Amino acid sequence: MEYGLASPSDRPAKVRVHRVACVALAILATSFAGCRPDYDIAAPQVAGWSMVDPSQRHPIIVSQEPQTMEVHVAASARGLTPRQRAQILEFSDRSRAADAGNSRLVIQAPGGGANEMSSMQAVGEIRQILSDNGFQDSSIAIEAYHSGQRSNAPIRVSYLRYVAEAPVCGYWPTNLANQRDNGNYPNFGCANQHNLAVMVANPGDLLGPRTETDRAGERRDTAWNQYVKGESTASKKSEDEKIKIAK
Repeated sequence: MEYGLASPSDRPAKVRVHRVACVALAILATSFAGCRPDYDIAAPQVAGWSMVDPSQRHPIIVSQEPQTMEVHVAASARGLTPRQRAQILEFSDRSRAADAGNSRLVIQAPGGGANEMSSMQAVGEIRQILSDNGFQDSSIAIEAYHSGQRSNAPIRVSYLRYVAEAPVCGYWPTNLANQRDNGNYPNFGCANQHNLAVMVANPGDLLGPRTETDRAGERRDTAWNQYVKGESTASKKSEDEKIKIAK
């Protein structure tokens, strides 16, 4: 067998083989690049500086968990005790501070047990306490659940409380002393995000602004009445409040 240069008729086939091999290698490299973790992806650069948002690299996970209190009412009770009323007030204040009015208070009354009638009377008192404390009817929900013939089934009052889950820090895959480009490292900004998640009073603030309360319309009505009568809507000032120019 002789070894020599390929004939002109064989060259296109070999060129096609080389092209197919290059395409396969390119696809393989692309697939491996798609499996790289986020911390290896180069951050966008502006004027030579890497721009990295720690909130995206180390996000804070905000979720809701139920916060529940139980009120035990005996079958012979005639409503809530003074201590139970105080506990309802404290629980409602904590729900307002932790939730900021973004979810409803749910009152679950037991049914089918010996204390069904006394529990319904206590539920009415709980709703009245919440209404007197500033809760609107739309923010209070009353549900019933089967107590299974229990004589001391409790009344459950619950709401959804926002909880912030801090990111896990401490990932140092490389030695920063050998990082010549002085770029942002994988753990960059993680400590700040972790401390923010731990210290935030209401994690719901990380999702959006709080709900607004009703406006006070007394001054608006007064100004509108003055405008209708053709009077000045400016506030009146005393002589001491006016600016005087010395001659």
